[in-house]
Amino acid sequence: MRTKNQLKLFDLTMIVIGLVIGMGVFRTATDSAAAALTPGIYFSAWVAGGIIALCGALTYAEIGSRFPITGGYYKIFAECYHPSVAFAINCIILISNAASLAGVALIGSEYISQIIFQQQPADFVKALIAMGAIIIFYGVNLAGLRMSSRTQNVLMLIKISMILVLIGSLFFPGADTAGQQIAVASAGIPEYSTMDYIKSFGIALIAVSFTYGGYQQTINFGDEVHEPRKTIPRGIFIGILVIIGLYLTVQWSYVHAIGFNELKSTKGIAAVVAEKMFGPTGKTVFTLLLFLAVLAYVNVLLLSNPRVMYAMSKDGILPVAFAKKDEKRDVLTVSLTVFAGICIIVLFFANTFDKILGFTIFLDSIGMATSAATIFILRKRTSHLDKTGIYTMKLFPLMPLVFIAAYTFVGISIMFNTPQLALTGLAVFAIFLLIYFLAVKGGRRASSER
Repeated sequence: MRTKNQLKLFDLTMIVIGLVIGMGVFRTATDSAAAALTPGIYFSAWVAGGIIALCGALTYAEIGSRFPITGGYYKIFAECYHPSVAFAINCIILISNAASLAGVALIGSEYISQIIFQQQPADFVKALIAMGAIIIFYGVNLAGLRMSSRTQNVLMLIKISMILVLIGSLFFPGADTAGQQIAVASAGIPEYSTMDYIKSFGIALIAVSFTYGGYQQTINFGDEVHEPRKTIPRGIFIGILVIIGLYLTVQWSYVHAIGFNELKSTKGIAAVVAEKMFGPTGKTVFTLLLFLAVLAYVNVLLLSNPRVMYAMSKDGILPVAFAKKDEKRDVLTVSLTVFAGICIIVLFFANTFDKILGFTIFLDSIGMATSAATIFILRKRTSHLDKTGIYTMKLFPLMPLVFIAAYTFVGISIMFNTPQLALTGLAVFAIFLLIYFLAVKGGRRASSER
C-alpha cells in the first residue's frame, strides 16, 4: 500500500482553497452588484453562495469517500449514468472549462487595458488581448516549457496577497462607511414585486456561482489522499469555510472603498481599490501583479484539461487522436491544440465577460446538478460501506437536494435572463449526445464486428 507522497489534511485544504480562489473575485462583484436590486440582495447572494458551496462540498466529500478513485469527477458520470449521458456531460464540462479559461483571460485583459489604453477599448480589442495570452501559453505548453511548481506557488502567494490587500482597504478611509453606503443605497428604493426580487437574486447568484466554483474537483485526487475517507471531507469542509470568510470580507471591502451603487458599473474594481489606498502607482503595480496571476491560471488550465481529454481518449470516450503524445516534450499535442482552439472560439463568439459568464455557468449547472445527484445512486450501490468508518453527511438527503435545487435555479435564471446562451448550452449538450450515437457507439459496433 502506498504511503509516501500522499496528500495530508493541510495539503488538501490548501488545494481546495487554491482551486476555488481563482480570478473571479477580482471581477464578479461588479456583475453581482449590477444584478442586485438592493444591497441586501447582493450580500444575500454571497451568503447563499457560501451555503450552497458547503452543501456541495459535503456532498462531494461523501462521493469521494464512497468512490475514492483518481479522476473521480470525470469517472463518476460513467459509473452512474448511461454512457451517452456520461459522454455528453463530460464533454460539456470540458467546454465549460474552456469558457472559464476564456473568461479569466478576459478579466486579465480588462485590467491590463487600463494601463495600455487611456480609454477603455472596444470589446473585440480586449478579446484579442485575451486570445493573445492564450496563444502565447499554448505555444509555451506545446514546446514543453512548463512553469515550475515553485513559480506557480509564488504566483499563488501573489494572488492571496492581493486579496489581503483588498481586505486591508477596510482600515483605510473609504467613500463612506460601508454601513452608511448601504443605508443610502437602500433609501428610496422603488417597490418591486416578489418575482422581481427572486429574479434579481437568481441573476446575482450566477456571478457568485462562478466565483465559488472549483471545489468539486477535489474528488479527482481519490487514492492520492492519505486516508481519503476521512481526509477528503475534512479538507473540503475547512477549505470552504475559509473561502466563505474571505469572499464575504472582500465584498464588504469593495462596498467600503467604492460604494454599492458605484460598484455596479466600475471596471477593474480591485485596481480601483488599490488606487484609493496607494495612489496611481499602487493601481499600476496591482494591475500588473493581477495580470501575472491571470497568466498563471491560464497556464494551469492549458496544462490540466488536455490530460482529462487524454484520459477520456484512453477510456474510449474520445477518439484515439486525443491520446496522441509527443514523448520527447511530454506534450499532448492534439488535446492541447483542441482545448486551446475551443477557448479561442468562445472568445470569438462571446467577446464579453457577461456572455462567457452566462454560458459557462449554464453548462456548469448541468454538470454540478448531475454530478451531485450521483450520491443517491452511490448510496444504494455502496450501502455495504455504511457504518464502516466512511464519511456520511448529516441531514441527508437535504444537503444534496439543496445543492441540486440551487444549481437548477441558477440554470433557470440564465434561461430567463439570457435565453440565447441557455439555448446554445442545450444545443451543445444535444450535439454531444448525437456525436456519441453516431461516432462513439457506431465506432465501437464497427470494431466488434471485425
